[in-house]
Amino acid sequence: MIYLSLFLAFFKTGLFSIGGGLATIPFLTDMGAQTGWFTHAELANMIAVSESTPGAMGINMATYVGLTTAGPLGAVAATVGLVTPSVIVILIIAQFLQKFRQSKLVDAAFYGLRPASTALIAAAGISVAVIALLHPGAATLAEHFNWPCILLAVLVFTGMKLKPLKKLHPVVFIAASALIGVIFQL
Repeated sequence: MIYLSLFLAFFKTGLFSIGGGLATIPFLTDMGAQTGWFTHAELANMIAVSESTPGAMGINMATYVGLTTAGPLGAVAATVGLVTPSVIVILIIAQFLQKFRQSKLVDAAFYGLRPASTALIAAAGISVAVIALLHPGAATLAEHFNWPCILLAVLVFTGMKLKPLKKLHPVVFIAASALIGVIFQL
């Protein structure tokens, strides 16, 4: 039963998260709250690890949730659930796109998907920032902010703007941030 639950939860996420891995974050936040499969802190760790490792972010997170929830078969169920809607939609679109490619209605539909995708990615970015930089429900204003993570974010942003460091590949900054996070348990 857990395998079907994982498949259906990630099927729904894959069906409605237009825009890639970051667009899955609002759905994962809701999924964690409803199912208890993972906490907000675990979601933040999943995002960090999924961004730092090869592969699609959404796939990495689905595989991780499935693995920690129900073992290797759970990982397969969650991953297949996430990708199945995309495969179905691509197959349907491929069949009809050739026939309707010159249609103004089809062009308008694709044009209309852009703002929806942008909004989902923006919501994901805000969710990540809140999870990483704030401690909701803290007793005092000073405790409300995750000062070490804020400092790290400022340092990375500043480092990326400095002329000598600007030539470095972004992977260097991701690796450095991951290393600092592991060392200091951020």
